[in-house]
Amino acid sequence: MPKSLLEQLPEIVANGRKQAEKILEGIESRHRVGLQTREVVLPARDTKAQDWIAQQNRASQHEVFAPGQASLLDNPQPMLCAATEAPWTNRLIYGDNLLAMAALLAGDDNTPSLRGKVDLIYIDPPFDSKADYRTKVTLPGVEIEQKPTVIEQFAYSDTWSDGTASYLAMITPRLILMRELLADTGSIYVHLDWHVGHYVKLVMDEIFGKKNFRNEIIWHYSGWNKQLQTSFEKRHDTLFLYGKSEGQYFESYFEKWESKEEYVKKRKQRIHIDFDGRDYVLSDAGNGERIKRYLDDVMKEGVVVDDVWHIDKLNNSASESVGYSTQKTKELLSRIIKASCPKGGLIADFFGGSGTTAATAEDFGRRWITTDLGKPSCMIMRKRLIDQEANPFLYQAIGDYQVEAAKAHLGRDFRIGDLSQIVLSLYGALPLPSDVNPQRNLGQIAGMALGAGRGSKTLVLADSPNKLTGMATLKKAVAQRDNLMGGWDRVVVLGWNFEPSIGETITALNDSRLEVLVIPPDLMDRLKKKGGIDKLRGQVRFSSLQYLTIEPITRKTSSNAAEETPTETLTVKLKNYVLLSPEAINLDDANRQALQQVANKEPLALIEYWAVDPDYDGKVFRSVWQDYRGNTANDADVLRVVKQAQVTVPVKRGPRKVCVRVVDVFGFEAEVVSTVEAA
Repeated sequence: MPKSLLEQLPEIVANGRKQAEKILEGIESRHRVGLQTREVVLPARDTKAQDWIAQQNRASQHEVFAPGQASLLDNPQPMLCAATEAPWTNRLIYGDNLLAMAALLAGDDNTPSLRGKVDLIYIDPPFDSKADYRTKVTLPGVEIEQKPTVIEQFAYSDTWSDGTASYLAMITPRLILMRELLADTGSIYVHLDWHVGHYVKLVMDEIFGKKNFRNEIIWHYSGWNKQLQTSFEKRHDTLFLYGKSEGQYFESYFEKWESKEEYVKKRKQRIHIDFDGRDYVLSDAGNGERIKRYLDDVMKEGVVVDDVWHIDKLNNSASESVGYSTQKTKELLSRIIKASCPKGGLIADFFGGSGTTAATAEDFGRRWITTDLGKPSCMIMRKRLIDQEANPFLYQAIGDYQVEAAKAHLGRDFRIGDLSQIVLSLYGALPLPSDVNPQRNLGQIAGMALGAGRGSKTLVLADSPNKLTGMATLKKAVAQRDNLMGGWDRVVVLGWNFEPSIGETITALNDSRLEVLVIPPDLMDRLKKKGGIDKLRGQVRFSSLQYLTIEPITRKTSSNAAEETPTETLTVKLKNYVLLSPEAINLDDANRQALQQVANKEPLALIEYWAVDPDYDGKVFRSVWQDYRGNTANDADVLRVVKQAQVTVPVKRGPRKVCVRVVDVFGFEAEVVSTVEAA
């Protein structure tokens, strides 16, 4: 007879502790997981909002921008960390929150560890509700329905093979790492409902201690009337509030009564009028005596906030709605933040979703970190924060994600060659002999495989996830094709991560016997889910690269003599966007065909977001101009981005290196770097 959940729970918690302990041990090693800064976002809702540029003095900056850290010049209104008085820049992190927390705990050479530094954690994890979380992408004339990628499915209940037990196995090590990040005065709110709330409460008692449990908060909301035959209508969620210690920061407060009439109605009293015209009620003093309470005094005092919160759910037509199915309201988060995070404090949300935590933290002047595993979620959060004109923030990703996933599947002592062998095998290539293949990253395909001519030989190179595939790798692959073992007819390069200019590089080489393909980023997750190479063989698609082209960029110096700082205007115009092979996107045949029609007819309609860095240093992209679908500040078309940007910047002598980055509706990125000579 299978064990009940209560019988499994001690083992689940014990295994979660072991997993967390391994991660904590790993953050002390030389090969600890880190964060890569993909973009420094300097919000500018339209072409006129260029105040950020005027406040930057890039010429005085060091050439090397330290990943994970922004300078004072990058943040003209920096928030200071009280503990270190170092400048702080908020962070939006894409990737597995377990790895994100490991990186935050580890710190790096430029950013200290955040162990014991977070004042408030709020998480709204999935509820094990068996919901089908599909992403709907609306394009001109068609709606595409996309299933989550395997990486994203990790967060959804359909991949938890053992149901609630698997859910608890997922959440337990994460809660342990969250406790490590919390300050001694910190608080954590875990937002759940009836599906798993009672089980997670037991886990939290184990991790945080029953004595540190503070409240079971009931969030009651209105809903539609339903004719239910077997139960009452379900209209509440539950938030569990724990402190890390008895010295937890908490600021109780009162909420204002909406009106005198509301106060009187709630307390079932009657309004009297004093001789001087003041309204009052008669209240019980506790000893049978009735005393006057003047309503203008009562209204100033307000009502004590208890643990039952009557706050409506988000209305889809509300101004703050971003079209995210599980979006929570700012009213809910503002109550949490005001009670449990001091001014200037640090808030973390490791299931970021729609970004309400970060957006509300901005409103209240708190620092924030938010993460999510889904690219659609991260795109929504980035757009929302830009639209809110938030302070500059970093958009980061897990460094060496594939390596970390491989360690989880193959063991901590695996070698990159092991991973290359798996990639080559799934591509259908046999490894070359070890005497000509010391790195174990070369394979061969003979015959008519993959469209090659009869009797032709194809060399296959699987590049390392530790590096960016670019010009150097491609030149080496071409040289090996021409010289290794007597030469080959063609060479295929399989890469994980690519240099931003890879599209231009391939075009410049103009080699018909060279093919560059993308290794699916969720390959290791799929391998783990399927249980082995043999079960995955034949199901992996290695897709072509997406790329962007632009018109020649122009520079024009302003003729306004009254300007204190001379400026020039860069005009950037999009030309074409070629989508990553639609076969690589998790679509059924009908949706894939509809997507292909849009890609053929109007390729720029696939762009979700694009940005411009007018002074790209080749290391970190700083976006000072952005546009995205739904941004009506630049145009009234919610389904398309504008095709042209005019970026006004301080005059610079000599050439400018301009980088243009696009993100399509599926979260894939492409860049163009162009050197523009002075006018």
